[in-house]
Amino acid sequence: MQIATRPVDLSGCDFSSQLDPLLQRIYQSRGVATEAELERQLSCLPQPSSMSGISVATSRLVTALKTQQSVMILGDFDADGATSSALMVLALRAMGFSRVDFLVPNRFDYGYGLTPEIVDLAAQQAPQLIITVDNGISSIEGVDRANNLGIDVVITDHHLPGKQLPNAVAIVNPNQQGCEFPSKNLAGVGVAFYLLCALRAELRSQQWFEQQNIPDPNMSAWLDLVALGTVADVVPLDQINRALVYQGLRRIRAGQSRPGIQALLRVAGKNPARLVATDLGFALGPRLNAAGRLDDISLGIQCLLADDDQQALHTAQALDELNQDRKHIEAGMQREALEIVEQLAVDTDNMPPTLCLFQPDWHQGVVGLLASRIKEKYHRPVVAFARGENGELKGSCRSIPGLHIRDALDSVATQNPGLISKFGGHAMAAGLSLEENHLEDFSQAFAKQIERSLSKEDLEARLITDGQLEAEQLTQHTAELLREAGPWGQLFPEPCFEGEFVILQQRIVGEKHLKLVLAAKGQPEKGIDAIWFNIDTAQWPNTGIDRATCVYRLDINEYRGIESLQLMVQHMQPLAL
Repeated sequence: MQIATRPVDLSGCDFSSQLDPLLQRIYQSRGVATEAELERQLSCLPQPSSMSGISVATSRLVTALKTQQSVMILGDFDADGATSSALMVLALRAMGFSRVDFLVPNRFDYGYGLTPEIVDLAAQQAPQLIITVDNGISSIEGVDRANNLGIDVVITDHHLPGKQLPNAVAIVNPNQQGCEFPSKNLAGVGVAFYLLCALRAELRSQQWFEQQNIPDPNMSAWLDLVALGTVADVVPLDQINRALVYQGLRRIRAGQSRPGIQALLRVAGKNPARLVATDLGFALGPRLNAAGRLDDISLGIQCLLADDDQQALHTAQALDELNQDRKHIEAGMQREALEIVEQLAVDTDNMPPTLCLFQPDWHQGVVGLLASRIKEKYHRPVVAFARGENGELKGSCRSIPGLHIRDALDSVATQNPGLISKFGGHAMAAGLSLEENHLEDFSQAFAKQIERSLSKEDLEARLITDGQLEAEQLTQHTAELLREAGPWGQLFPEPCFEGEFVILQQRIVGEKHLKLVLAAKGQPEKGIDAIWFNIDTAQWPNTGIDRATCVYRLDINEYRGIESLQLMVQHMQPLAL
């Protein structure tokens, strides 16, 4: 493990003297040069009109509203898809749509997106308009099937488009060619939010709400959903996404979130008033995703749609139980995956450039998480496969910095026609399908592509820190300062630091976590609580080590109403006496 410090050059920055010097350093290392780029108010957001296709989509929705057509929301089976579906249903109903419902394909029966099969299922409810959320950009056959049945389709998506686009009435996706929207990083829920904002603006201009004597909906009321979906989908937190997440967090902290989100926080044991973005990604997102991974994401959508606190809590508890089942399944798959990797290489120095893993009984809904865990452990691009239907394998890919995984799949597919049945995704995560008898050929072709794309240095894991803190900066005040300076997340990482510490105490808690008391160099009498999660119990605790270089984050621990500084250790390297 290499430890490196983010470079800082404040010479071209325009920060005021009121901005703390530590924050100046941190922001600049993340590409922020002016305080205007730190603006998190909704007023900083670009107008919806700059997004291609949004005016056509808005016009079609106005027609559907005024003629009270039946509208079906077709979502994806993850947290982004769930929040997108709930947002679209809630907002359309608030604007006066009386015939709007949602449908999510069960991943095990219908696969991903607007397939012809899911269109046929939707057609049983006779919708006149289908709106996709967080999917649809690759649904060429599905849109054709809908058109043949006389059902219009409006696509809202954020995934990268292929060479051919579906023949939909409108496509709203900032990543489609020619779209001038300034951010390409919106999650699916962010794209849906923008379309709904454009629709409300158009209805306002037509005085629809006054004519119908219904309240003009406040779009910010649903920013809790936008924040949850954005963080859970691990999209880059550029300024636009930071503003959306920040405003959503403010509503949740103030107790103004949906009953379903409040219930999810309750079962996760999280204090809403102290919520940060990482809680959305690591506490709420997995519970929503568990429904789509093991059963049906409709349960998660119902939780988010619930208006009754008890109903919301009931569904949240069911989601929590599914998440516990998911953890159990994942743990078994991880053990098997690690055994496979051990057979591939004696040590990490001889590790192949990529890992393609498959076991016949692996759970199709959990292979994405498995790929993430193995990628984190070995710092390699990983593809984990499970059996699907009709002899096909379903694969989930996770990448490392320096490799655009979706583009890598595109190259493999182009150079090997017929090898991959279908694929799609983002820079860091993607999915694919292929015939089981093509697995070995794919593994070899993919490995060759990775060898061409990544250097030996790219395959060496690195921890990037924000340098060292002075001993007097190791305070609860600094932790609060950093906490409020976010939201932190993908490509806008939470600050972490490195430094030398004396280890005063070390003991195991919760089977595999190391509880520590550390003292900063030069202050051996001042102990600071610290914790290191999921340690290697074969190496720690080690009473023979009393000094170490630590990579850590600052956090505030709350216990019985008392708050105190806590270091969240990410890595420790023993120091010789």
